Amino acid sequence: MARKRSPSSSSSSQTTCPTLFITVFLLISNASALHANDEVLQLLLSFKASLNDPLGFLSDWTPNNTNFCNWHGITCNNNSSRVNSVELFRKNISGKISSTIFRLPGIQSVDLSGNQLTGQIPSDMFSTAFNFIKYLNLSNNNLTGPVPTGSISSLETLDLSNNMLSGRIPRDIGRFSSLKFLDLGGNILSGHIPVSMSNISGLEYFTLASNQLFGEIPRDLCLMRSLKWIYLGYNNFSGEIPREIGELKSLQHLDLVYNNLTGQIPPSIGALTDLRYLFLYQNKLSGPVPRSVFGLRNLVSLDLSDNYLSGEIPEAVSQLRQLQILHLFSNNFTGKIPQGLASLPRLQVLQLWSNYFSGEIPQDLGKQNNLTVLDLSTNRLTGEMPDGLCYSGRLFKLILFSNSLHGEIPKSLSECKSLRRVRLQNNRLSGEISEDFTKLPLVYFLDISGNSLSGEIGDRIWNMPSLQMLNLARNRFSSHLPVLFGSEKLENLIVSENQFSGEIPPSLGNFSKLMQLDLSRNELSGEIPGRLSSCERLVSLDLSHNRLTGEIPASLSGMAVLGQLDLSDNELSGEIPRNLGRSESLVQVNVSHNHFHGSLPLTGGFLAINASAVAGNSLCGGDTASGLPPCKKSLIKSVLVRRPTWWLVPITCFLVALVVVVLVVVFVRRRKGILELKRVENENGIWELQFFESNKLAKSVTVEDILLSAREGNPIIDSKLVVKKISANHVNSIHQQSVWSDIGEFGKIRHRNVIKLIGMCRSQKGGYLVYEYCEGKLLSEILRSLSWERRRKIAVGIAKALRFLHCCCSPAVVVGRLSPEDIMVDGKDEPRLSLRVPGSMCSESKGFTSSAYVAPEASKGISTEKSDIYAFGLILIELLTGKSPADTDFGVHESFVEWARYCYSDCHLDTWIDEAIRGHVSSDQNEIVETMNLSLHCTAGDPTARPCATELCKTLNSVMRTASCASGLKSFFTS
Repeated sequence: MARKRSPSSSSSSQTTCPTLFITVFLLISNASALHANDEVLQLLLSFKASLNDPLGFLSDWTPNNTNFCNWHGITCNNNSSRVNSVELFRKNISGKISSTIFRLPGIQSVDLSGNQLTGQIPSDMFSTAFNFIKYLNLSNNNLTGPVPTGSISSLETLDLSNNMLSGRIPRDIGRFSSLKFLDLGGNILSGHIPVSMSNISGLEYFTLASNQLFGEIPRDLCLMRSLKWIYLGYNNFSGEIPREIGELKSLQHLDLVYNNLTGQIPPSIGALTDLRYLFLYQNKLSGPVPRSVFGLRNLVSLDLSDNYLSGEIPEAVSQLRQLQILHLFSNNFTGKIPQGLASLPRLQVLQLWSNYFSGEIPQDLGKQNNLTVLDLSTNRLTGEMPDGLCYSGRLFKLILFSNSLHGEIPKSLSECKSLRRVRLQNNRLSGEISEDFTKLPLVYFLDISGNSLSGEIGDRIWNMPSLQMLNLARNRFSSHLPVLFGSEKLENLIVSENQFSGEIPPSLGNFSKLMQLDLSRNELSGEIPGRLSSCERLVSLDLSHNRLTGEIPASLSGMAVLGQLDLSDNELSGEIPRNLGRSESLVQVNVSHNHFHGSLPLTGGFLAINASAVAGNSLCGGDTASGLPPCKKSLIKSVLVRRPTWWLVPITCFLVALVVVVLVVVFVRRRKGILELKRVENENGIWELQFFESNKLAKSVTVEDILLSAREGNPIIDSKLVVKKISANHVNSIHQQSVWSDIGEFGKIRHRNVIKLIGMCRSQKGGYLVYEYCEGKLLSEILRSLSWERRRKIAVGIAKALRFLHCCCSPAVVVGRLSPEDIMVDGKDEPRLSLRVPGSMCSESKGFTSSAYVAPEASKGISTEKSDIYAFGLILIELLTGKSPADTDFGVHESFVEWARYCYSDCHLDTWIDEAIRGHVSSDQNEIVETMNLSLHCTAGDPTARPCATELCKTLNSVMRTASCASGLKSFFTS
């Protein structure tokens, strides 16, 4: 008979079984979790192993520290230990990307942007990644190769911009169906835009700018109805703008600049009612602007400049009530400037220059606007200047030159205290200038030449403390010249072709910064003041076509930088000073049509002088170029010269031979000392040590000193040398004789603004470069704490270094990568460039160079001297604004340079410059503004448009003071 279970036994059994089951389940779950954590740990460590981390950001990524959720750059899910994101942006990490990072279970975000990662993006990245990833940013690195194929259905943001990716955009790009943000700009991609791109129906931000893409813009892109931002600029797209673009009703930003687009602007653009920014400049568009464009009531900025557009601008422009910036310059527009522009309440920047506009300037322009910049130059405008241009009190740039404006300069402009740059030349303006017009406190550039202005201004009290450039030429001003101009910063003074009389004021010698003085074609009399020689920076002096008398002051011979001297058509007499022209800088002299006698000086400025430059005098000279008769020598002088020549020949030969022998001996000894290798054998093998200069330090430092310094992690030896390890990638190459010779050439570079490479130590296992120790701080570390004067000195020092490297080294040395992280500033504010020897061998550096400082052509593998100039321009912008090219917050602007260009033309100086130097605006704003101009010139997209290093060094000092003397910037200052 079967036994029955008791109630207690049944209850005990029911309680024990579930408990046991739960216990077993927990044990299995914990074991599974531990296994999963161990797998994640190994994946992260494998990813770290592929990287170089010189600044130690990944120092806590170790096998012993198993709590990876607390590692630097790692974020885990709150409810588990699953890695949610890996964020290592701008950490100076180099090396190659391992695909293990994309195998992390549950990973949703990966940001490795702003580093120095190289090599190709793993080809299996998209095929091995889990479907959880939503954000992937590899921008601003040095990645090469193609864009990987494949797809991640969950990916919403893909940013591969500003690398060196090449090839074509994958045909299957459309499989990224969830993308909302796609940026492939700043690479070397070529070919057409794939048709499948239109499959990404939810895409909102789309940029392929700065590549080598060509062909027509696909009409199917207009199927991507969620697009808010399109940036396809700086490519080679051709054909017409698709008329279907009007179907993108959500579009807010359309940028197709710097392409080869032709045809007319499609009227369908007028259907983009949310559009705020429309940039079509630098194309080949033609025909009139569709009237529908002027119905885009949300437009903030409209730039159609540098095209072949024609026709008239309709009064319908008055509907653009939100418009702040209007650029239509360099087109073929005709007709009148619409009156409707005067009614736009937010209009700040209006640039219509270089067109065929006629008629009068709208008389109410400025009264209801918020004008800061107005440039209507080089048109066919007539009538008088409106009285309310400065009604806002913010106008700082007024450019109206080369028109047919007449009448007087409005008195209201004399009260416009915000004015800084005024160019009214080559019009038909008449009358006198008011006294208040010569008391504008911020004007640094004033050109009213080529008009019919008149009056006596010699007794006028000039109080223009910022004035650097003043051009009054080709007017009808009379009486004597002003004694003072209320400015110690004056660098260019041009008053030629007027009716000034009296003597040249000796007080002009007080302008220590004066670089150009042109008093020609007046009625000046008296002698040339000797005090003009106090103008130590004077480059050009033109006193021609006056009534000057007396002799040439001998003191002019001591002017070190004088390059052009014109004293022609006066009544000067006497002999020309013997030392005039002894300076190599004096290359152009004209003393014709005076009463000079005697012989021409035997100095550089007169040796090859043109005959027309000495005509109309009683001069003599022995050269054929001047066309003058030979000078007669006295008999006594002839005998004294001829008799001793028989013994001069052998003595001269002996001295020359002696000098040659001495030089050869010194050269051989030096070369032997420099090329001699020190060989030492230790437990690490045979080491070779070579110094590139022979001195006590080189003789005292040994291989053991260098190895000990490296082992102890202290790169500084005796506070005199710095040891930098050669990258493992270059260990083999340092044994090649060509590389050894190249490094030796770098070792010869000696300049006060370049850190010296002293020597090199190598073995089969590794190597080190030895630099001089420079005590100081990186520019990137101290920039925000520097005054304007210190920043200015640093900029000049960097320019001098570039001039030496580009022009004085043979072959020229291209820095290649230049940023505030590569510039050491010593205690005297002298910048010292840290050069990267061939192949960027140094793997250890106190700072790092962001790819954001690389010129467009250099990012595509083409580095030239002009690439260095581009990087220098970026540094100038950073010195001025405090912002870095690596910053990401530039609003609607895609790049640092674009932001700088638009902000400079749109904003007040106070909002453009760095807050740390804002207190210097009142005294140095003219220098700051011209430095802005120089920085934008250096960062021109076309390398040929950038100044060379020699030109840069010559113009930088003058740009700090004036724009007109900088010959390399003439084309840039047309507006």
